[in-house]
Amino acid sequence: MTEEDLWWRPNLESNSVGNLMLHLSGNVRQWIVHGLGGEEDFRDRPSEFREQGPIPKAQLLAQLEDTLNDAARVLDKFDLTQILEPRKIQGFDVTGLTAVFHVVEHFSQHLGQISYITKMRKAVDLQYYDL
Repeated sequence: MTEEDLWWRPNLESNSVGNLMLHLSGNVRQWIVHGLGGEEDFRDRPSEFREQGPIPKAQLLAQLEDTLNDAARVLDKFDLTQILEPRKIQGFDVTGLTAVFHVVEHFSQHLGQISYITKMRKAVDLQYYDL
């Protein structure tokens, strides 16, 4: 995927792969690193969708990888006796278990969108070149 492909949107109402990568990083950080790990919540969710790039692909990948490493660190040391304790994350009353399930489901959903957008972009390119 090129840098241009990373920020391509099929229409103005849709997100680019770059937007979804920012969004996944923000979501995992807010729900796991902050919500379960107690670290500071500095997320600016609307900016994840406003961004139009160009944030380089390597930077986006590094940010997401850092976030996933931070989440793994939090989960590795998480006290499982607290998994059902109530928490407030992103304004929702949840348990630790609910937070983990939310992140897994949310990540999976957007990973599917990334795959679809990537295929759609390729199809648009092929259609253009076949003319």
